[in-house]
Amino acid sequence: MKIVKHIFWILYRIWFYILVASPILIMFPILLISILKESWYPFFFKLARFWAKFILIGMGFIYIIEREQVPEKDKSYMFIANHTSMADIMLMLVSVKNPFVFVGKKELVKIPLFGFFYKRTCILVDRSSAKSRQAVFLRAQRRLQSGLSICIFPEGGVPEEHIELDSFKDGAFRLAINHKIPIVPLTFADNKKRFSYTFFSGSPGKMRVKIHKFLPTENLTIEDTKSLNEEARQIILKQLNAFKK
Repeated sequence: MKIVKHIFWILYRIWFYILVASPILIMFPILLISILKESWYPFFFKLARFWAKFILIGMGFIYIIEREQVPEKDKSYMFIANHTSMADIMLMLVSVKNPFVFVGKKELVKIPLFGFFYKRTCILVDRSSAKSRQAVFLRAQRRLQSGLSICIFPEGGVPEEHIELDSFKDGAFRLAINHKIPIVPLTFADNKKRFSYTFFSGSPGKMRVKIHKFLPTENLTIEDTKSLNEEARQIILKQLNAFKK
């Protein structure tokens, strides 16, 4: 039985990468055109949402989204969520309709095909470089001024699997306060179980998402960064524990 499970997990991982690559290959000319100008990004975002749905459905993931509040069209937000899986990117894309730009680690550029578009559409950060972190603020500012939103996984990476929710970095909250945009916390309940970074693991099934009430920043100053950080983290942590019941 253990051998059968390991064979399934190997094939399941291979199938995931096939699903990731296939739509990119098929839509490559259209995707390439859509990234030629920053003003065309909303069209690219629609294609990315289709790509994400294709992968989640193909993997047998049934996503269930509960919304306490719905983002307004043509308004900018800071979307944040817990980070446990390679599927987090796809689930974020299907959960949110407002065009947003990911702030993510530069290492993902190395993934074939995906990395090509990731590099050209996301805001990359080298977390070991203070200069790189500063550049993120400048690029994010330009995207926000163009009417887009930003998405950051504030744990700063994927924590070890025994950690329910790691501490949050301050970057997302400083950006939101500086630009007076609401924080939108999302809780991903099942991604670690469905498709974690542990190779021999994963299975089809439900992926529950909760989009929480927004945290306003209009009346906050940079001194409120830590308290906003902790408030957002406690919202997600409390929901993770509620999902277990």
